[in-house]
Amino acid sequence: MLLLQFSTSHYCRKVRLALGYKKIAFAVENLTPGAHWLRVKPLTGLSTVPVLLPQQAGEPEAIADSTAIFHYLEQICPEPSWQCGDRTLQTQVDLLEDWLDESIGTATRFVYYHFRAGAGKNIDPSLSSQMVIQVVRWQYGITEAAVKQAQLRLEQGMVILSQWQDQPYLVGHQLTLADLTAAALLSPLALIPEYRQSYPWLFSRIEEIHHHCGEPLPPGL
Repeated sequence: MLLLQFSTSHYCRKVRLALGYKKIAFAVENLTPGAHWLRVKPLTGLSTVPVLLPQQAGEPEAIADSTAIFHYLEQICPEPSWQCGDRTLQTQVDLLEDWLDESIGTATRFVYYHFRAGAGKNIDPSLSSQMVIQVVRWQYGITEAAVKQAQLRLEQGMVILSQWQDQPYLVGHQLTLADLTAAALLSPLALIPEYRQSYPWLFSRIEEIHHHCGEPLPPGL
């Protein structure tokens, strides 16, 4: 299998965690933001990553969107499963994953790239890195006002996720898509000192899940 990705994308990290959890061998092809659509749009009709290429006869040529990739992986490799046996618990997992994808993942992106363009610029001040950061900021409309809203959304989100302080899983008694998604989509915050200091329990869980899935730790951990 081949994963088309941005090396710094937390949504691509989500898929890498899933592949690692399933113990599925894969390679990655790192694309350049802005020029990536030349590679992915002919395959999916979209201009977003991650995109998974199964590269096997009888399988889809390409699968776009992290959630769709999760469903595909569960279908072809049922064990180890990340599905809850209880329907009520699985509904909670599905709702959490959707909320993390649509709200928290977006908020993390805004806060992270705002940090990298300002106080965190020294992490990689190279021209190429800063150009990518500015492209992302322009592409997603990352403004001061939008960042303030994102920071508030993350603050509220931490209240919901605070159960991770006292239990290893967000739902039930096993690792689920909710855990994988949270571990991936909040991982960029590891580079921001205020989040590391305020939510040490979050990064402990992120580390545990990365170790479990055999994925290298995100920058900052």
